[in-house]
Amino acid sequence: MMGTEDTLRLTVSALMTRTGERQGDLAAALGQSQAQVSRKQAAKSHWSLEDVDLLAAHYQLHVLDLLAGPTHAVSVLHGAVPSLQAGTPTFPTPPAPRVQTPPTATEPKTKPDPAPPIEQTPPQQQPASVPVVVTGPCVLCGQPAQHELDGFPQHLTAEECAAAVAAAGTPQAPAAAPAAEEVPAPAAEVAPPSPVAEPSVAPVAPVAAADPAVTGTPAASAEPLASPAAPPKSPVPAPPTSSAVQEPAPARPLRPAPGYASTTLVEEITETVHEVLAACSGDVDAAHAELVKRAIPDVMKLLKKSRVGGRYEHSEFPPTDQILQKRSQKGADDVWEGRPKWRNRALFAAAKKGELIEVTALDMNAAYLSALKSWLPIGQLLEDTSGVHNPKKAGVHLITPADWDHPDLPNPLGNRMEPGELWVTESTLRLLLDCNRQGLTDTPAIHRSLVSGASEALLEKLRRALAESRKTALAQGDEVTIAYVKAMYSKFVSTIGESSANRELRRPDWMHIIRAKAFANLWMKAHKAHKAGLQVVEISGTDELHVVGDWRPVFPEGRDLNQVKEKTTYILGGKR
Repeated sequence: MMGTEDTLRLTVSALMTRTGERQGDLAAALGQSQAQVSRKQAAKSHWSLEDVDLLAAHYQLHVLDLLAGPTHAVSVLHGAVPSLQAGTPTFPTPPAPRVQTPPTATEPKTKPDPAPPIEQTPPQQQPASVPVVVTGPCVLCGQPAQHELDGFPQHLTAEECAAAVAAAGTPQAPAAAPAAEEVPAPAAEVAPPSPVAEPSVAPVAPVAAADPAVTGTPAASAEPLASPAAPPKSPVPAPPTSSAVQEPAPARPLRPAPGYASTTLVEEITETVHEVLAACSGDVDAAHAELVKRAIPDVMKLLKKSRVGGRYEHSEFPPTDQILQKRSQKGADDVWEGRPKWRNRALFAAAKKGELIEVTALDMNAAYLSALKSWLPIGQLLEDTSGVHNPKKAGVHLITPADWDHPDLPNPLGNRMEPGELWVTESTLRLLLDCNRQGLTDTPAIHRSLVSGASEALLEKLRRALAESRKTALAQGDEVTIAYVKAMYSKFVSTIGESSANRELRRPDWMHIIRAKAFANLWMKAHKAHKAGLQVVEISGTDELHVVGDWRPVFPEGRDLNQVKEKTTYILGGKR
């Protein structure tokens, strides 16, 4: 038997198929990445209760409709069946017949004595075992019926169907099948049921008797238990049937996708810029200086607000292992971040021999801002000597890297030439493991690890708010906001280590992992260019990639995070 989450995955797949969505579209609607949705649909991670609420809101379904299974959810999406509300059953129960029975002792004392028996129809037309009932359209002819068989409105004989059609003055036509549930179509003539067997019908609230003027039948056939003075009651919803072919219900318009970033955080960034500009009387230079000065405390406030309601509470000042401590005031610790500084020796040798090679220097946009999406440890780093990488944990690792035998591609470890063991961050180790999966190198040997439970979403809300503010400022030409956002994310990365400029967070492991992620992102851009047929000439720093060839079909041009911009072009071997 499938569990609730397995049923939810099937329902999400069915809804995506019916609406023509892809995982990327659904991810944008939920405010997540396509990779997150893919892992949840592949049962590698769990759909949370918050995700269920977002899914229900996106498809404009009740949560119970979403959890009732793919068939029911798709039917509700297209209006074929009514939506569930809290406390109602999954499928509507057919109305129960009103059986003509003598009054009992439980009936009200004010009820008059039963009227003399009304002349009944011949036994062959109305058997005593079939209850008299006023229901909806007959499933055979589509005209109003007064009886039910197996819980569905139906005339008892073909003569009754013909008489009802003649009274309505419409041609006889078979009704459409009920949309709520599939039932076998009855034959044109139905034999009277046995006097012993009675139809099995689930009991529900009684239905008021129909007006003879509406049903087209004599008043003598109406239900005698209904009081003429009683106000008309709303009929119990029944499976829709009619003599005409039902038109398909129009698809429900999908709810607009939620914003990419938290509106509260984006508005706070905008309000801060406006307040500083007003305080500086519109002086752009003075406002720029003031915003850069307050970038660190402002970004820390944004971080705390972005973590409200988060699943994990991270440690702000965990004990620092000796490996992550600086040896001196201006010295470094033992962690290698993999900063790239590489040149293609073959191309430089060809340029020295007189070959003219035109090179384009590309600049990556906001490298550290993109790198905030990293696997970061949540708590204190603890020793792990298993030698196996756990993808649900993050930290720093002592490894022996494998040899790199690709002279036309930079080494993922950067310009480190010394052989032997070295400490690398989570970002670098994941990059090396990815290179192994692509067949570029062997698996590195892991000797020790200092790790903690990790998440890739610790800084995601903060990153989205900064990215959205930057994107809006670029579209509006607001250079003050652009400089303010840049100061916040760059100073955040540079001061969360052992800097005295930031006294609210000390996570040198985060600092190394984020910086190494920026270098890993640059290497992946170089690898993408190489796979597309471009020649990689040089990579350096965190955001500079030099290539030979037409790069525009490979990388979109612009200033957004997923775009690159042309920095300069030059002839290799000549003056830049």
